[in-house]
Amino acid sequence: MSLPADLGPTLVGVLVLAVIATAVLAAFRIPGLWAPVVAILRGAVQLAVISVILTGVITSPVWIAVALVVMLAIATSVATGRVGWSGRAALMMGSSITAGVLVATTAVFATGALELTTRYALAIGAIVIGNAMSIATLTGRMFTTAIADHWGEVEGWLALGATPRTSTLQLARRAVRDALVPAIDQTKTTGLVVLPGAFVGAIFGGISPIEAGRFQIVVLAAIMAAGAITSVLVATWMGPVRTKPAQPA
Repeated sequence: MSLPADLGPTLVGVLVLAVIATAVLAAFRIPGLWAPVVAILRGAVQLAVISVILTGVITSPVWIAVALVVMLAIATSVATGRVGWSGRAALMMGSSITAGVLVATTAVFATGALELTTRYALAIGAIVIGNAMSIATLTGRMFTTAIADHWGEVEGWLALGATPRTSTLQLARRAVRDALVPAIDQTKTTGLVVLPGAFVGAIFGGISPIEAGRFQIVVLAAIMAAGAITSVLVATWMGPVRTKPAQPA
């Protein structure tokens, strides 16, 4: 498999962007300033590997299913690490993300919004899993932070005889709302501020703008559905709090 002719300029451009990100964070003395560089390097390696793998398996339903399961497992691992590793946290993130993804993608293919093919299954599955992971992470961290910041209120509810879940219910609802803000903003500004990668990629791949737009709105709706389910489930899992949690790192 030959390498693309413009690989050199691509590597230079990515390197320059990584240096810019690091320099800005260093100038403001942000902790963990190397995180963007590490993320870019990991992303580059992972994309290179998955590109090679998918070249040979993209028409195989079995291997596509395996790829999606691996993506779910990795998404669960990443989201769990963001809220603190434990068996319960892994089960919470895994079940919440999986439920959101399964319900959303089942609705997409069951209604005929997209044809059930290996390419569509991989494309929409990967996009929805990634967004559900981000929303699960945001929900967990926002809920934990809200509880820590408003612990006096929670203790007040508990002192009045409220159950642990009832005492944190409003904070859980706020965490769900705030975790969905990025997805909501992206959806409502699509075409005005945002041209999503799936839309642009489809057009570059030769699909008509109308067909690309149809695919993109289905993807955005699936993200919203999966995100809502995932976020509510994470907040429900985390709801009963009896002791003040540590602030997420």
